[in-house]
Amino acid sequence: MNDVTRILASFIVDARLDDLPDGVVHEAKRSLLHWIGCAVGGSQEPSVVRALSTVAEFSGRPQASVLGRQERLDILLAALINGISTDVLSFGDTHPETLIHPTGVIGPAVLALAERNRTSGKALLHALILGFEVASRVSLAVYPWHYTRGWHITGTAGVFGAAAAAGKLLGLDERRLTWALGIAATQAAGLREMFGSMCKNLHTGHAARNGLLAAFLAKNDFTSSDNGIGAPRGFAHVLGEPPNLACITNGLGETYEILKNTYKPFPCGVVIHPVIDGCLFLRTSHRVDPDRIRCITLRVNPLVVELTGRKDPVSTLEGKLSVYHSAAAAFIAGKVGEQEYRPEFIASSDTVALRKKVSARIDEAIREDEAEISIELADGTTLHHHVDHATGSAQRPMSDGDMEDKLRGLCEPLLTKDRTLQLMEACWRVTEIDDASILASLARRD
Repeated sequence: MNDVTRILASFIVDARLDDLPDGVVHEAKRSLLHWIGCAVGGSQEPSVVRALSTVAEFSGRPQASVLGRQERLDILLAALINGISTDVLSFGDTHPETLIHPTGVIGPAVLALAERNRTSGKALLHALILGFEVASRVSLAVYPWHYTRGWHITGTAGVFGAAAAAGKLLGLDERRLTWALGIAATQAAGLREMFGSMCKNLHTGHAARNGLLAAFLAKNDFTSSDNGIGAPRGFAHVLGEPPNLACITNGLGETYEILKNTYKPFPCGVVIHPVIDGCLFLRTSHRVDPDRIRCITLRVNPLVVELTGRKDPVSTLEGKLSVYHSAAAAFIAGKVGEQEYRPEFIASSDTVALRKKVSARIDEAIREDEAEISIELADGTTLHHHVDHATGSAQRPMSDGDMEDKLRGLCEPLLTKDRTLQLMEACWRVTEIDDASILASLARRD
């Protein structure tokens, strides 16, 4: 099992898109469409603006687009900025068993590369699928210890997905792909301490850029350990205790992790979603007046409080990681979107007052996508609702139509309706496109 790095490299080299089930290909198209929407939608946020203004002067030749904007950068910095943009709204896709957001790392790497090296849409989508497989399986090998210990798994394991996908597009052989994965391993980084700050968004962009760089270095015979993932002092053993390396190889090429991919209906930490679902249900079905609420009690998985236990958020980034704020916002606004995480909404007197009435009780019997909400009204009436699975979970997935609506909401304010429609159609028929760079062209602002 310690030879998993080479096994993964061999799998990537030998894999062919024509061998994949239709369902895998369709889910990859959904992931692609969803990722581009998130990147465009986040392109004007402060994290992106500040990062872009910082790195622009260091960029080489303008080779790739910054999605949702007019700027072009060299491909490494384009991957960095598009990765930051993808994560900034907390709207990315989620591999539910590990909480990694794979496409937000892999997408920026492969699309930037496709703008530099002519790439068919079919090849780009195949690379995305392979990268997703690698990132998810490496995550499974070290989860949950890795995440519980404080590593941000999107940053640490995502880099392997970007390296694998870029290596496939560059046509690396098994030896060089093994090196690329090893180079990715020694760059794996991201701390959960940074949640609520701009550094959380940096993790995604950093992994995209570093994975792409790993593939280029390996292509130029820059060597690494042949066992960067599974060696006793490799990634899995150093950052997982103990790692389950069998998760990387079991069913490889037979089952596909992308079929488990889930998408967020709300722009916040995914573990908050069942709470929002429950609060919105109670508000709507019982026509609850927020001013009449005496207290709100949440029964949740321990990870909810660990990840999103900020009781007094100030910024948008903090609000998106506050289950207390999200519950209050759902009752006050009757919806939870970007507006409900703006600083002015977070700081409003009505929001602050209701947020102080929210308490969370940990229950280890509650799953991460499950929650129970109880409210007591001023007249003593109590209302309860149990959410067995959150909207957007594997059990209650978003439809293709839902995905299109989400893309429209994220892109139309920046790209116009006509351009958004063209982008959507290009994502759905990506395997028929000769030059995948058209996706980046459509996702740029004129």
